[in-house]
Amino acid sequence: MPHWFWEISLSIDTLVRLSLAIRIVMRRRPVGTSLAWLTIVFFLPLAGALVYLTFGELRLGRRRAVWATQVRRPVERWLAGLRTRKDVAWSAQGAECEPLAKLTEASLGVPALPGNQLQLLAETDQVFRALISDIDAAQRSCQMVFYIWHPGGHTDEVAAALLRAAARGVTCRVLVDAVGSRPFLRSPLAAELRARGVHVVAALPSGLLRAAFVRFDLRMHRKIVVIDGQIGYTGSLNMVDPRYFKQQAGVGQWVDAMVRVSGPAVEGLLGAFLVDWVLESGETVDRLAPSADFHRQPESGPAVVQVAPSGPLDTSDAILRSLLMAIYSARRELILTTPYFVPDESLVAALMSAAQRGVEVTLIVPGKVDSRLVRLASQAFKGDLMAAGVRVAMFHGGLLHTKSITVDGEFSLFGSLNLDPRSLHLNFEITLVVYDRSFTADLRGLQLAYLANCELMDLQQWQSRSRWQRFTENAARLAGPLL
Repeated sequence: MPHWFWEISLSIDTLVRLSLAIRIVMRRRPVGTSLAWLTIVFFLPLAGALVYLTFGELRLGRRRAVWATQVRRPVERWLAGLRTRKDVAWSAQGAECEPLAKLTEASLGVPALPGNQLQLLAETDQVFRALISDIDAAQRSCQMVFYIWHPGGHTDEVAAALLRAAARGVTCRVLVDAVGSRPFLRSPLAAELRARGVHVVAALPSGLLRAAFVRFDLRMHRKIVVIDGQIGYTGSLNMVDPRYFKQQAGVGQWVDAMVRVSGPAVEGLLGAFLVDWVLESGETVDRLAPSADFHRQPESGPAVVQVAPSGPLDTSDAILRSLLMAIYSARRELILTTPYFVPDESLVAALMSAAQRGVEVTLIVPGKVDSRLVRLASQAFKGDLMAAGVRVAMFHGGLLHTKSITVDGEFSLFGSLNLDPRSLHLNFEITLVVYDRSFTADLRGLQLAYLANCELMDLQQWQSRSRWQRFTENAARLAGPLL
């Protein structure tokens, strides 16, 4: 190649790197994330720029942006109606509950509503029995959104129940993530559901052509079911039967939990579903208007519940702020379960400060996970936590997939949110903030049952691992903000 060719190439490469560096700095993202991207852009010629342009910015596509603009006004009207009903007797709750509810409402828009009945479903068979029974009793609608739909076992029984419901005139809508449920969307079962009246839509479709305009790793990670606008389900369970799901991964069966909800909180679950459905299906915005399935639900129990839908459109990291406030509010006990633990600096600091001020902090994670990079990155954080007094418990009864937090036995967080950058910043998630001692006691009991099947990590043993292992884990930790 002539000399001038290399000079021009070097000039273009330098210009691209500097332009992207300026763009990264001006985005004002967390310092660790920005530094990680700057390192990639400067140390990987051309490839670094391509990686950043593919994964570094939130691009949801022009069509979704247009639909989001059209949906915003009816959503704001709906939220304004909810705010007229947030008559909560906070004096009967823990002192930390009202400030957390105010922060979450200010960040995510949905208020805490009283009058809900919650049933914690800790066994997969129990979840499927209740769900199929509710579908078989449905009179108007069955609405579902899941990250993964995997055929086999109980999942096929749910599909059969949907077909029975559609046959008797019930409107059935199924929204599944285009990547997480790709095999299902191409399966004969999905074709049969569509042919027999069940509306099946892929959320956030991906492909080589779309990758230039839409970031393909932004995923629909929510798990929501709403029956007749009156009964709701959410939690960590995908539409999978653990006996048939990822049996070759070497992590054991996945362990999940769900909650069955009745009362005003169901309106929040339905609202989150309908917004997703309109944005992904292209149906008209009038789906959000009051209808036979979208009306004020009567109070059915004592629990105060706040529905917190989060996603990459929340540029203020709203769910992370609520999570941090919940941790900082702990005075006596904090128990967390998560399958994927790759925290940022603020989350690590919150957990360490809780332990150092005398809170009994217990982090329960799976002994084995289905991602080697996540496992390595997670390991790098555990020593600092243990040194600060956090108990780190490794669950050995399968891949513990339940995402839960209980604080002082006073309130709890439960849903689809993992404690990793993907869930906190990139995925569309759903979380229930439950200001109810009875439900929190049930959830804490489930956490303690998990803990009984755990082995506590030993700090001295952890510190004795080889230098190579330490280097590998610390290197993976650097990628934490990008995972």
